[in-house]
Amino acid sequence: MIRVVRSTVIDAPVAAVWEILRDFNGHDRWHPIVRRSMLEDSKRTDQVGCVRNFDLEDGANVRERLLSLSDSERRFRYSIVAADVPLRNYVAEVRLKPVTDGDRTFWHWSSTFNTPPGQERELAALVATEVYEAGFAAVRARVERPTGGNRRTWDAAAAAPAVRQGAGAAIEGTAIVIDRHGGAEELHPQPAEAPPPGPSQVRLRQTAVGVNYIDVYCRTGYFDLLDPPGVPGLEAAGVVVDVGANVGHLAPGQRVAYACPPLGAYASVRTMDAGLVIPLPDHIDDETAAAGLLKGVTAEFLLHRVHAVAPGETVLVYAPAGGVGRILCQWANRLGATVIGATSTDEKARVGRAAGAHHVIVPGERSLEEQVRDLTDGHGADVIYDAVGRDSFAHSVAALAVRGHLVSFGQASGDIGPQDISMLAGCSATLSRPNYVHYTDTPEKFGASADRLFDAVQRRIVTIEIGQRFALENAADAHRALEGRATTGSTVLIPGPIQDGQGEAES
Repeated sequence: MIRVVRSTVIDAPVAAVWEILRDFNGHDRWHPIVRRSMLEDSKRTDQVGCVRNFDLEDGANVRERLLSLSDSERRFRYSIVAADVPLRNYVAEVRLKPVTDGDRTFWHWSSTFNTPPGQERELAALVATEVYEAGFAAVRARVERPTGGNRRTWDAAAAAPAVRQGAGAAIEGTAIVIDRHGGAEELHPQPAEAPPPGPSQVRLRQTAVGVNYIDVYCRTGYFDLLDPPGVPGLEAAGVVVDVGANVGHLAPGQRVAYACPPLGAYASVRTMDAGLVIPLPDHIDDETAAAGLLKGVTAEFLLHRVHAVAPGETVLVYAPAGGVGRILCQWANRLGATVIGATSTDEKARVGRAAGAHHVIVPGERSLEEQVRDLTDGHGADVIYDAVGRDSFAHSVAALAVRGHLVSFGQASGDIGPQDISMLAGCSATLSRPNYVHYTDTPEKFGASADRLFDAVQRRIVTIEIGQRFALENAADAHRALEGRATTGSTVLIPGPIQDGQGEAES
Protein backbone atom coordinates (compact mmCIF):
# COMPACT_ATOMS: atom_id res chain seq x y z
CA MET A 1 0.00 0.00 0.00
CA ILE A 2 1.35 3.43 -1.03
CA ARG A 3 0.53 6.60 0.89
CA VAL A 4 0.96 10.06 -0.64
CA VAL A 5 0.57 13.16 1.53
CA ARG A 6 0.91 16.79 0.47
CA SER A 7 0.03 20.02 2.29
CA THR A 8 0.15 23.71 1.44
CA VAL A 9 -0.98 27.11 2.65
CA ILE A 10 -3.27 29.23 0.47
CA ASP A 11 -3.28 32.98 0.99
CA ALA A 12 -7.07 33.22 1.05
CA PRO A 13 -9.89 32.60 3.56
CA VAL A 14 -10.80 28.97 4.18
CA ALA A 15 -14.40 29.65 3.06
CA ALA A 16 -13.20 30.81 -0.38
CA VAL A 17 -11.11 27.67 -0.90
CA TRP A 18 -13.86 25.39 0.40
CA GLU A 19 -16.40 26.92 -1.98
CA ILE A 20 -14.27 25.71 -4.90
CA LEU A 21 -13.34 22.28 -3.56
CA ARG A 22 -16.70 21.14 -2.14
CA ASP A 23 -18.14 21.09 -5.67
CA PHE A 24 -17.12 17.49 -6.30
CA ASN A 25 -17.78 17.81 -10.03
CA GLY A 26 -16.12 21.20 -10.38
CA HIS A 27 -12.50 20.13 -10.83
CA ASP A 28 -12.64 20.57 -14.61
CA ARG A 29 -12.94 24.31 -13.92
CA TRP A 30 -9.67 24.58 -12.07
CA HIS A 31 -7.47 21.48 -12.31
CA PRO A 32 -5.12 21.61 -15.32
CA ILE A 33 -5.15 17.86 -16.06
CA VAL A 34 -8.97 17.49 -16.11
CA ARG A 35 -10.50 18.07 -19.55
CA ARG A 36 -14.20 17.37 -18.94
CA SER A 37 -16.35 16.03 -16.11
CA MET A 38 -19.93 14.84 -15.76
CA LEU A 39 -21.93 13.63 -12.77
CA GLU A 40 -23.69 10.32 -13.28
CA ASP A 41 -27.34 9.61 -12.43
CA SER A 42 -28.31 13.30 -12.03
CA LYS A 43 -27.06 13.59 -8.45
CA ARG A 44 -26.00 16.83 -6.76
CA THR A 45 -22.34 17.79 -6.76
CA ASP A 46 -22.18 17.60 -2.94
CA GLN A 47 -24.33 14.47 -2.56
CA VAL A 48 -22.55 11.59 -0.84
CA GLY A 49 -22.45 8.63 -3.21
CA CYS A 50 -22.36 10.69 -6.40
CA VAL A 51 -19.94 9.57 -9.10
CA ARG A 52 -18.00 11.97 -11.28
CA ASN A 53 -16.99 10.60 -14.68
CA PHE A 54 -14.13 12.62 -16.14
CA ASP A 55 -11.46 12.58 -18.83
CA LEU A 56 -7.89 13.70 -18.34
CA GLU A 57 -6.04 15.84 -20.85
CA ASP A 58 -4.12 12.75 -22.04
CA GLY A 59 -7.40 10.98 -22.86
CA ALA A 60 -7.58 8.66 -19.83
CA ASN A 61 -10.99 8.21 -18.19
CA VAL A 62 -11.57 8.09 -14.42
CA ARG A 63 -14.69 7.54 -12.31
CA GLU A 64 -14.60 8.63 -8.67
CA ARG A 65 -17.20 8.34 -5.90
CA LEU A 66 -17.77 10.87 -3.10
CA LEU A 67 -17.60 8.86 0.16
CA SER A 68 -18.19 11.62 2.70
CA LEU A 69 -18.43 15.40 2.94
CA SER A 70 -18.58 17.65 5.98
CA ASP A 71 -19.15 21.39 5.67
CA SER A 72 -18.52 21.93 9.37
CA GLU A 73 -15.15 20.16 9.25
CA ARG A 74 -14.40 21.24 5.67
CA ARG A 75 -13.38 17.73 4.75
CA PHE A 76 -14.33 15.17 2.10
CA ARG A 77 -13.21 11.66 1.09
CA TYR A 78 -13.50 9.97 -2.28
CA SER A 79 -12.40 6.80 -4.03
CA ILE A 80 -11.66 5.66 -7.56
CA VAL A 81 -14.41 3.40 -8.91
CA ALA A 82 -12.74 2.71 -12.27
CA ALA A 83 -9.82 4.21 -14.15
CA ASP A 84 -7.63 3.86 -17.21
CA VAL A 85 -4.64 4.63 -14.98
CA PRO A 86 -3.28 1.78 -12.78
CA LEU A 87 -4.28 3.12 -9.36
CA ARG A 88 -6.01 0.34 -7.37
CA ASN A 89 -8.04 0.75 -4.16
CA TYR A 90 -7.42 4.50 -4.33
CA VAL A 91 -8.98 6.43 -1.42
CA ALA A 92 -8.19 10.10 -0.88
CA GLU A 93 -9.08 12.82 1.58
CA VAL A 94 -9.07 16.62 1.32
CA ARG A 95 -9.10 18.64 4.54
CA LEU A 96 -8.99 22.42 5.09
CA LYS A 97 -8.23 24.39 8.26
CA PRO A 98 -7.87 28.13 8.88
CA VAL A 99 -4.37 29.35 9.65
CA THR A 100 -4.36 31.14 12.99
CA ASP A 101 -1.86 33.88 12.12
CA GLY A 102 -3.78 35.39 9.22
CA ASP A 103 -6.73 34.97 6.89
CA ARG A 104 -5.15 31.96 5.20
CA THR A 105 -5.99 28.29 4.61
CA PHE A 106 -4.06 25.11 5.43
CA TRP A 107 -4.88 22.43 2.82
CA HIS A 108 -4.03 18.77 3.49
CA TRP A 109 -4.46 16.24 0.64
CA SER A 110 -3.65 12.56 1.18
CA SER A 111 -4.34 9.19 -0.39
CA THR A 112 -3.59 5.49 -0.21
CA PHE A 113 -3.55 3.12 -3.17
CA ASN A 114 -1.99 0.05 -4.73
CA THR A 115 -0.11 -0.10 -8.04
CA PRO A 116 1.37 -2.85 -10.24
CA PRO A 117 4.81 -4.02 -9.06
CA GLY A 118 7.62 -1.84 -10.34
CA GLN A 119 5.43 1.27 -10.83
CA GLU A 120 5.20 2.37 -7.21
CA ARG A 121 7.71 5.20 -7.35
CA GLU A 122 6.51 6.50 -10.74
CA LEU A 123 2.82 6.59 -9.83
CA ALA A 124 3.42 8.03 -6.35
CA ALA A 125 5.35 10.88 -7.97
CA LEU A 126 2.60 11.37 -10.56
CA VAL A 127 -0.10 11.68 -7.88
CA ALA A 128 2.03 13.99 -5.75
CA THR A 129 3.05 16.39 -8.52
CA GLU A 130 0.61 16.22 -11.44
CA VAL A 131 -2.47 15.84 -9.21
CA TYR A 132 -1.82 17.38 -5.78
CA GLU A 133 0.85 20.02 -6.40
CA ALA A 134 -0.77 21.05 -9.68
CA GLY A 135 -4.13 21.30 -7.91
CA PHE A 136 -2.65 23.46 -5.17
CA ALA A 137 -1.16 25.84 -7.74
CA ALA A 138 -4.39 26.05 -9.74
CA VAL A 139 -6.61 26.85 -6.76
CA ARG A 140 -4.03 29.28 -5.39
CA ALA A 141 -4.08 31.17 -8.69
CA ARG A 142 -7.87 31.17 -8.69
CA VAL A 143 -8.46 32.56 -5.19
CA GLU A 144 -5.39 34.74 -4.81
CA ARG A 145 -6.09 36.83 -7.97
CA PRO A 146 -8.73 39.57 -7.64
CA THR A 147 -10.33 38.78 -10.99
CA GLY A 148 -10.82 35.04 -10.50
CA GLY A 149 -9.00 32.04 -11.83
CA ASN A 150 -9.79 31.73 -15.51
CA ARG A 151 -6.59 32.34 -17.40
CA ARG A 152 -8.37 34.45 -20.01
CA THR A 153 -10.48 36.58 -17.63
CA TRP A 154 -9.25 40.14 -17.92
CA ASP A 155 -8.28 42.35 -15.04
CA ALA A 156 -10.90 45.05 -15.56
CA ALA A 157 -8.64 47.87 -14.38
CA ALA A 158 -5.99 46.92 -16.93
CA ALA A 159 -8.35 46.11 -19.77
CA ALA A 160 -10.61 49.15 -19.65
CA PRO A 161 -9.03 52.60 -19.81
CA ALA A 162 -10.56 55.26 -17.62
CA VAL A 163 -12.60 57.24 -20.14
CA ARG A 164 -15.78 59.23 -19.98
CA GLN A 165 -18.93 58.03 -21.64
CA GLY A 166 -18.54 58.11 -25.40
CA ALA A 167 -15.17 59.91 -25.22
CA GLY A 168 -11.84 59.36 -26.94
CA ALA A 169 -10.60 58.22 -30.29
CA ALA A 170 -11.19 54.95 -32.06
CA ILE A 171 -9.51 51.86 -30.56
CA GLU A 172 -7.41 49.82 -32.95
CA GLY A 173 -7.69 46.06 -33.15
CA THR A 174 -8.03 43.11 -35.51
CA ALA A 175 -11.05 41.64 -37.29
CA ILE A 176 -11.53 38.54 -39.45
CA VAL A 177 -13.00 39.56 -42.80
CA ILE A 178 -14.35 37.74 -45.83
CA ASP A 179 -14.22 39.57 -49.16
CA ARG A 180 -16.40 36.99 -50.92
CA HIS A 181 -18.36 33.90 -50.07
CA GLY A 182 -16.40 30.66 -50.25
CA GLY A 183 -14.17 28.28 -48.35
CA ALA A 184 -12.31 28.73 -45.08
CA GLU A 185 -9.43 30.34 -46.97
CA GLU A 186 -11.63 33.42 -47.46
CA LEU A 187 -11.27 34.25 -43.75
CA HIS A 188 -8.35 36.61 -43.25
CA PRO A 189 -7.30 39.06 -40.51
CA GLN A 190 -7.03 42.75 -41.14
CA PRO A 191 -6.72 45.89 -38.97
CA ALA A 192 -10.00 47.20 -37.57
CA GLU A 193 -11.21 50.04 -35.36
CA ALA A 194 -13.92 50.40 -32.74
CA PRO A 195 -15.21 54.01 -32.76
CA PRO A 196 -16.37 55.77 -29.59
CA PRO A 197 -19.88 54.63 -28.64
CA GLY A 198 -22.82 56.77 -29.58
CA PRO A 199 -26.13 56.96 -27.72
CA SER A 200 -27.31 53.52 -26.50
CA GLN A 201 -24.05 51.91 -27.64
CA VAL A 202 -21.17 50.15 -25.87
CA ARG A 203 -17.54 49.68 -26.88
CA LEU A 204 -15.89 46.36 -26.00
CA ARG A 205 -12.42 44.92 -25.87
CA GLN A 206 -13.18 41.27 -26.59
CA THR A 207 -11.38 38.44 -24.78
CA ALA A 208 -12.99 35.36 -26.35
CA VAL A 209 -15.12 34.74 -29.47
CA GLY A 210 -17.44 31.78 -29.99
CA VAL A 211 -17.38 29.69 -33.18
CA ASN A 212 -20.66 28.17 -34.35
CA TYR A 213 -21.76 26.27 -37.43
CA ILE A 214 -23.93 29.18 -38.47
CA ASP A 215 -20.65 31.06 -39.03
CA VAL A 216 -19.80 28.52 -41.75
CA TYR A 217 -23.18 29.09 -43.42
CA CYS A 218 -22.58 32.84 -43.36
CA ARG A 219 -19.09 32.44 -44.82
CA THR A 220 -20.26 30.21 -47.68
CA GLY A 221 -23.36 32.27 -48.41
CA TYR A 222 -25.68 29.37 -47.57
CA PHE A 223 -27.39 31.77 -45.17
CA ASP A 224 -27.98 35.21 -46.64
CA LEU A 225 -26.81 37.04 -43.52
CA LEU A 226 -23.37 38.34 -44.52
CA ASP A 227 -22.88 40.58 -47.54
CA PRO A 228 -19.11 40.67 -48.30
CA PRO A 229 -16.94 42.35 -47.39
CA GLY A 230 -17.90 41.68 -43.79
CA VAL A 231 -17.03 40.16 -40.43
CA PRO A 232 -18.75 36.91 -39.35
CA GLY A 233 -19.60 35.81 -35.84
CA LEU A 234 -22.54 36.14 -33.47
CA GLU A 235 -21.03 35.50 -30.05
CA ALA A 236 -18.26 36.92 -27.86
CA ALA A 237 -17.30 37.97 -24.36
CA GLY A 238 -15.12 40.80 -23.16
CA VAL A 239 -14.81 43.94 -21.07
CA VAL A 240 -16.66 47.24 -21.43
CA VAL A 241 -14.29 50.04 -22.41
CA ASP A 242 -16.90 52.82 -22.37
CA VAL A 243 -20.60 53.41 -22.98
CA GLY A 244 -22.66 56.02 -24.76
CA ALA A 245 -25.51 58.08 -23.42
CA ASN A 246 -28.68 56.34 -22.19
CA VAL A 247 -26.87 53.13 -21.19
CA GLY A 248 -27.71 52.27 -17.59
CA HIS A 249 -27.08 48.53 -17.27
CA LEU A 250 -23.39 48.55 -18.27
CA ALA A 251 -20.31 50.36 -16.97
CA PRO A 252 -16.61 50.62 -17.90
CA GLY A 253 -14.64 47.64 -16.62
CA GLN A 254 -17.66 45.33 -16.52
CA ARG A 255 -17.39 41.80 -17.91
CA VAL A 256 -20.08 41.16 -20.53
CA ALA A 257 -21.14 38.88 -23.36
CA TYR A 258 -23.60 38.66 -26.26
CA ALA A 259 -24.93 36.05 -28.68
CA CYS A 260 -27.12 37.64 -31.33
CA PRO A 261 -27.20 39.41 -34.69
CA PRO A 262 -25.87 41.54 -36.24
CA LEU A 263 -22.75 39.71 -37.34
CA GLY A 264 -19.31 41.05 -36.46
CA ALA A 265 -18.07 39.07 -33.44
CA TYR A 266 -14.81 37.87 -35.06
CA ALA A 267 -12.89 40.90 -33.77
CA SER A 268 -10.73 42.02 -30.89
CA VAL A 269 -12.64 45.31 -30.42
CA ARG A 270 -16.20 46.24 -31.25
CA THR A 271 -18.77 49.02 -30.83
CA MET A 272 -22.39 47.84 -30.85
CA ASP A 273 -25.93 48.28 -29.53
CA ALA A 274 -25.76 48.09 -25.72
CA GLY A 275 -29.20 46.48 -25.55
CA LEU A 276 -27.72 43.32 -27.07
CA VAL A 277 -25.07 42.95 -24.37
CA ILE A 278 -25.59 41.38 -20.94
CA PRO A 279 -23.41 41.48 -17.80
CA LEU A 280 -21.71 38.23 -16.81
CA PRO A 281 -22.10 36.82 -13.30
CA ASP A 282 -18.89 36.13 -11.39
CA HIS A 283 -19.20 32.35 -11.78
CA ILE A 284 -19.18 32.53 -15.61
CA ASP A 285 -15.70 33.23 -17.00
CA ASP A 286 -15.09 34.89 -20.35
CA GLU A 287 -14.24 31.76 -22.35
CA THR A 288 -17.20 29.82 -20.96
CA ALA A 289 -19.53 32.67 -21.95
CA ALA A 290 -18.12 32.89 -25.48
CA ALA A 291 -18.15 29.11 -25.89
CA GLY A 292 -21.57 28.43 -24.45
CA LEU A 293 -23.93 31.40 -24.57
CA LEU A 294 -25.35 30.92 -28.07
CA LYS A 295 -25.35 27.12 -27.79
CA GLY A 296 -26.71 27.18 -24.25
CA VAL A 297 -29.49 29.64 -25.05
CA THR A 298 -30.35 27.47 -28.06
CA ALA A 299 -30.57 24.40 -25.82
CA GLU A 300 -32.66 26.36 -23.32
CA PHE A 301 -35.42 27.27 -25.75
CA LEU A 302 -35.31 23.86 -27.47
CA LEU A 303 -35.82 22.04 -24.15
CA HIS A 304 -38.13 24.48 -22.39
CA ARG A 305 -40.08 26.38 -25.03
CA VAL A 306 -40.08 24.59 -28.39
CA HIS A 307 -40.79 21.34 -26.57
CA ALA A 308 -41.02 21.34 -22.78
CA VAL A 309 -39.27 18.08 -21.94
CA ALA A 310 -41.07 16.18 -19.18
CA PRO A 311 -39.80 13.47 -16.81
CA GLY A 312 -40.15 10.02 -18.34
CA GLU A 313 -39.99 11.17 -21.97
CA THR A 314 -37.50 9.67 -24.40
CA VAL A 315 -35.33 12.28 -26.11
CA LEU A 316 -33.16 11.59 -29.18
CA VAL A 317 -30.26 14.01 -29.69
CA TYR A 318 -28.18 14.03 -32.86
CA ALA A 319 -24.48 14.95 -32.51
CA PRO A 320 -24.34 14.47 -28.71
CA ALA A 321 -20.60 15.23 -28.69
CA GLY A 322 -21.07 18.65 -30.28
CA GLY A 323 -21.57 21.98 -28.56
CA VAL A 324 -25.40 22.13 -28.55
CA GLY A 325 -25.79 18.36 -28.45
CA ARG A 326 -23.70 17.97 -25.33
CA ILE A 327 -25.72 20.63 -23.50
CA LEU A 328 -28.99 19.05 -24.65
CA CYS A 329 -27.90 15.67 -23.28
CA GLN A 330 -26.89 17.06 -19.90
CA TRP A 331 -29.97 19.20 -19.44
CA ALA A 332 -32.51 16.66 -20.72
CA ASN A 333 -31.01 14.06 -18.40
CA ARG A 334 -31.48 16.36 -15.41
CA LEU A 335 -35.06 17.08 -16.52
CA GLY A 336 -35.78 13.38 -16.01
CA ALA A 337 -35.79 12.22 -19.64
CA THR A 338 -34.21 9.08 -21.04
CA VAL A 339 -31.63 10.42 -23.49
CA ILE A 340 -30.51 8.62 -26.64
CA GLY A 341 -27.66 10.06 -28.67
CA ALA A 342 -26.98 9.44 -32.36
CA THR A 343 -23.47 10.00 -33.66
CA SER A 344 -20.92 8.78 -36.19
CA THR A 345 -18.04 7.24 -34.22
CA ASP A 346 -17.37 5.23 -31.07
CA GLU A 347 -15.19 8.06 -29.71
CA LYS A 348 -18.00 10.59 -30.07
CA ALA A 349 -20.37 8.02 -28.56
CA ARG A 350 -18.16 7.92 -25.46
CA VAL A 351 -18.30 11.72 -25.21
CA GLY A 352 -22.09 11.60 -25.58
CA ARG A 353 -22.44 9.09 -22.76
CA ALA A 354 -20.19 11.21 -20.55
CA ALA A 355 -22.49 14.15 -21.30
CA GLY A 356 -25.52 12.31 -19.98
CA ALA A 357 -26.87 10.18 -22.84
CA HIS A 358 -28.14 6.88 -21.45
CA HIS A 359 -27.66 5.19 -24.82
CA VAL A 360 -25.78 6.20 -27.96
CA ILE A 361 -26.48 4.89 -31.47
CA VAL A 362 -23.71 4.61 -34.05
CA PRO A 363 -24.03 3.49 -37.70
CA GLY A 364 -24.32 -0.27 -38.10
CA GLU A 365 -26.24 -2.99 -39.85
CA ARG A 366 -29.52 -1.79 -38.33
CA SER A 367 -31.10 1.58 -39.12
CA LEU A 368 -31.35 4.39 -36.61
CA GLU A 369 -35.09 3.95 -36.26
CA GLU A 370 -34.73 0.22 -35.62
CA GLN A 371 -32.17 0.85 -32.91
CA VAL A 372 -34.35 3.54 -31.29
CA ARG A 373 -37.35 1.21 -31.19
CA ASP A 374 -35.23 -1.58 -29.71
CA LEU A 375 -34.07 0.75 -26.95
CA THR A 376 -37.62 1.97 -26.22
CA ASP A 377 -39.46 -1.37 -26.47
CA GLY A 378 -41.11 -0.21 -29.67
CA HIS A 379 -42.32 3.13 -28.31
CA GLY A 380 -40.00 5.45 -30.25
CA ALA A 381 -38.71 8.88 -29.28
CA ASP A 382 -41.12 11.43 -27.82
CA VAL A 383 -38.98 14.31 -29.09
CA ILE A 384 -36.06 14.34 -31.52
CA TYR A 385 -33.57 17.21 -31.74
CA ASP A 386 -32.17 16.90 -35.25
CA ALA A 387 -29.27 19.14 -36.26
CA VAL A 388 -28.23 17.02 -39.24
CA GLY A 389 -31.00 17.83 -41.73
CA ARG A 390 -31.18 16.20 -45.15
CA ASP A 391 -29.51 12.87 -44.37
CA SER A 392 -31.42 12.25 -41.14
CA PHE A 393 -34.91 13.64 -41.73
CA ALA A 394 -36.63 10.46 -42.94
CA HIS A 395 -34.94 8.38 -40.24
CA SER A 396 -36.07 10.86 -37.59
CA VAL A 397 -39.69 10.70 -38.72
CA ALA A 398 -39.53 6.89 -38.66
CA ALA A 399 -38.09 6.92 -35.12
CA LEU A 400 -40.84 9.08 -33.59
CA ALA A 401 -43.33 7.82 -31.06
CA VAL A 402 -47.03 8.33 -31.69
CA ARG A 403 -47.68 12.07 -31.31
CA GLY A 404 -43.95 12.59 -31.20
CA HIS A 405 -42.27 15.91 -31.90
CA LEU A 406 -39.47 16.33 -34.44
CA VAL A 407 -37.47 19.52 -33.86
CA SER A 408 -35.30 20.18 -36.93
CA PHE A 409 -32.92 22.95 -35.88
CA GLY A 410 -29.88 22.46 -38.10
CA GLN A 411 -28.71 21.17 -41.47
CA ALA A 412 -25.13 19.95 -41.14
CA SER A 413 -25.73 17.57 -44.08
CA GLY A 414 -27.83 20.06 -46.06
CA ASP A 415 -31.32 21.48 -46.11
CA ILE A 416 -34.12 18.92 -45.79
CA GLY A 417 -35.66 20.26 -49.01
CA PRO A 418 -39.31 19.90 -49.98
CA GLN A 419 -41.09 17.25 -47.92
CA ASP A 420 -44.49 15.61 -48.15
CA ILE A 421 -46.03 16.29 -44.74
CA SER A 422 -48.38 13.33 -45.16
CA MET A 423 -45.52 11.19 -43.84
CA LEU A 424 -46.15 12.78 -40.44
CA ALA A 425 -49.65 11.32 -40.31
CA GLY A 426 -48.26 7.83 -39.67
CA CYS A 427 -47.66 8.81 -36.03
CA SER A 428 -49.57 12.10 -35.78
CA ALA A 429 -46.21 13.82 -35.52
CA THR A 430 -45.46 17.48 -34.87
CA LEU A 431 -42.68 19.17 -36.84
CA SER A 432 -40.90 22.36 -35.70
CA ARG A 433 -38.22 24.42 -37.41
CA PRO A 434 -37.29 27.04 -34.77
CA ASN A 435 -35.29 30.14 -35.59
CA TYR A 436 -32.90 31.42 -32.91
CA VAL A 437 -33.77 35.05 -33.62
CA HIS A 438 -37.47 34.55 -32.88
CA TYR A 439 -36.66 33.33 -29.35
CA THR A 440 -34.07 36.02 -28.57
CA ASP A 441 -35.25 39.12 -30.43
CA THR A 442 -35.81 41.27 -27.34
CA PRO A 443 -33.54 41.92 -24.33
CA GLU A 444 -36.25 40.41 -22.13
CA LYS A 445 -36.40 37.12 -24.07
CA PHE A 446 -32.64 36.80 -24.38
CA GLY A 447 -32.04 37.77 -20.76
CA ALA A 448 -34.53 35.19 -19.46
CA SER A 449 -32.87 32.42 -21.46
CA ALA A 450 -29.38 33.51 -20.40
CA ASP A 451 -30.40 33.66 -16.73
CA ARG A 452 -31.76 30.12 -16.88
CA LEU A 453 -28.57 28.95 -18.58
CA PHE A 454 -26.28 30.70 -16.08
CA ASP A 455 -28.26 29.14 -13.22
CA ALA A 456 -27.90 25.69 -14.81
CA VAL A 457 -24.15 26.20 -15.13
CA GLN A 458 -23.80 27.37 -11.54
CA ARG A 459 -25.76 24.34 -10.29
CA ARG A 460 -23.62 22.04 -12.47
CA ILE A 461 -26.67 20.86 -14.41
CA VAL A 462 -24.80 22.03 -17.51
CA THR A 463 -21.06 22.22 -18.07
CA ILE A 464 -19.63 24.03 -21.06
CA GLU A 465 -16.74 22.10 -22.55
CA ILE A 466 -14.20 24.00 -24.61
CA GLY A 467 -12.69 21.39 -26.88
CA GLN A 468 -10.56 23.70 -29.03
CA ARG A 469 -8.98 27.14 -28.82
CA PHE A 470 -7.52 29.01 -31.78
CA ALA A 471 -5.91 32.41 -32.05
CA LEU A 472 -8.33 34.88 -33.64
CA GLU A 473 -5.97 35.23 -36.60
CA ASN A 474 -6.33 31.48 -37.25
CA ALA A 475 -10.12 31.50 -37.62
CA ALA A 476 -9.75 29.69 -40.96
CA ASP A 477 -8.20 26.70 -39.17
CA ALA A 478 -11.10 26.68 -36.71
CA HIS A 479 -13.59 26.53 -39.60
CA ARG A 480 -11.67 23.70 -41.26
CA ALA A 481 -11.74 21.68 -38.05
CA LEU A 482 -15.46 22.35 -37.56
CA GLU A 483 -16.40 21.40 -41.13
CA GLY A 484 -14.15 18.34 -40.98
CA ARG A 485 -16.03 17.10 -37.89
CA ALA A 486 -12.72 17.14 -36.04
CA THR A 487 -14.08 19.03 -33.01
CA THR A 488 -15.82 18.10 -29.77
CA GLY A 489 -17.61 20.50 -27.49
CA SER A 490 -17.21 24.18 -28.23
CA THR A 491 -14.55 26.14 -30.10
CA VAL A 492 -13.34 29.62 -29.18
CA LEU A 493 -11.12 32.19 -30.84
CA ILE A 494 -8.75 34.11 -28.58
CA PRO A 495 -7.76 37.67 -29.57
CA GLY A 496 -4.04 38.08 -28.93
CA PRO A 497 -1.56 35.25 -28.31
CA ILE A 498 -2.78 31.88 -27.07
CA GLN A 499 -1.43 31.35 -23.58
CA ASP A 500 0.35 28.33 -22.18
CA GLY A 501 -0.98 24.79 -22.00
CA GLN A 502 -4.02 25.03 -24.22
CA GLY A 503 -3.78 21.85 -26.26
CA GLU A 504 -2.55 20.69 -29.60
CA ALA A 505 -5.77 21.59 -31.41
CA GLU A 506 -5.05 25.20 -30.63
CA SER A 507 -2.91 27.42 -32.79
